[in-house]
Amino acid sequence: MQPPPPEEARRDGPEDSQWSRPECQAWTGTLLLGTCLLYCARVSAPVCAVSMSQDFGWNKKEAGVVLSSFFWGYCLTQVVGGHLGDRIGGEKVILLSASAWGCITAATPLLARLGSAHLLFMTCARILTGLLQGVYFPALTSLLSQKVRESERAFTYSAVGAGSQVGTLVTGAVGSLLLDWCGWPSVFYLSGGLTLLWVCYVYRYLLSEKDLLLALGVLARGLRVSRRTKVPWRQLFRKPSVWAAVSSQLSSACSFFILLSWLPTFFKETFPSSKGWVFNVVPWLVAIPASLFSGLLSDHLISQGYRTITVRKFMQVVGLGLSSVFALCLGHTSSFCKSVVFASASIGLQTFNHSGVSVNIQDLAPSCAGFLFGVANTAGALAGVVGVCLGGYLIETTGSWTSTFNMVAAVNGLGLCTFLLFGEAQRVDLSPTHEAL
Repeated sequence: MQPPPPEEARRDGPEDSQWSRPECQAWTGTLLLGTCLLYCARVSAPVCAVSMSQDFGWNKKEAGVVLSSFFWGYCLTQVVGGHLGDRIGGEKVILLSASAWGCITAATPLLARLGSAHLLFMTCARILTGLLQGVYFPALTSLLSQKVRESERAFTYSAVGAGSQVGTLVTGAVGSLLLDWCGWPSVFYLSGGLTLLWVCYVYRYLLSEKDLLLALGVLARGLRVSRRTKVPWRQLFRKPSVWAAVSSQLSSACSFFILLSWLPTFFKETFPSSKGWVFNVVPWLVAIPASLFSGLLSDHLISQGYRTITVRKFMQVVGLGLSSVFALCLGHTSSFCKSVVFASASIGLQTFNHSGVSVNIQDLAPSCAGFLFGVANTAGALAGVVGVCLGGYLIETTGSWTSTFNMVAAVNGLGLCTFLLFGEAQRVDLSPTHEAL
């Protein structure tokens, strides 16, 4: 009997391959920066949309095609990214994809000017960026489920997840200055170039060349799947706890996309004389410490002897339940200051989902957490696109923002109830069967 390949052997002994404390700290900081750069590249197009529209003569519909095209690609590679992370290692998937999206981001201004079809080239560049970034969070989930101790998992995931708010803030602030000083191409050059520098650092200091070549070899062989590495998807999706996690992740993603997309318009229309930097910056400044605090609190409660599932459900009560209360308040106030407070509280409290359902997926099936998170995040992204469109329809037909914020609360309430009723933290039994992917 031949021994399993190295990547399979590593998966079979997760306890032996977990990071030491110094390794965990180094990787947490590195991945936080990676998430920050991911969002820098992601929001470069929205930051530059007005300037690009002026240069290329795009109308609102054409600009909307470019901005939405990212999500067309983003929805397609979630499951693939998670499965690859489970097979060859999430850190390798992240490094390879970051190399590609960094190059595309840095080359975007050149691609946009290749010919007269600016809209086509820009749309294709954004679709490719979405395809490549779609693998990131599922691969990250797979990596942390294998490498981080359960007692430290919530804080690690929350700290890394805080990079999304940092990246949004950095690009919004620095990008605005670059637009004024150097023009919109400089925003893409900077975010793409920094990503490639980050890739070089990870490759040189945190990954061995042997491991990376091994991963490339597996990909070159077409990911020939042995029975021991197949995903037991029938067993997974027969478990109510798995559906509860998927439902809760779907709800949190959907409500986040709705608020992210419509809050700026809400403030501009409701408070025309307000300063844009206040409502575009303050909620994300609140979200960063909130995300870190949620992770610390979750790990502390578990270390004090509270049941893991009790802590996960408490985090979801805050992340989905309490955040919805503040979202509802947004539709019933005419004060700008109160609206900023309510929006900041709602966005900030949503980060508690990082220590709830996002980590719960790793509790249930660490060996295929990337695949499962990919499924849940795909559903959440698709639901988010639908929710954003439906929110616009409700605003247009009712003339009131209350209906949209009510929808956010309803979506969150459904996911929360499902998770409270059926959520578990006990590892799902995935004994080998013939029914596998």
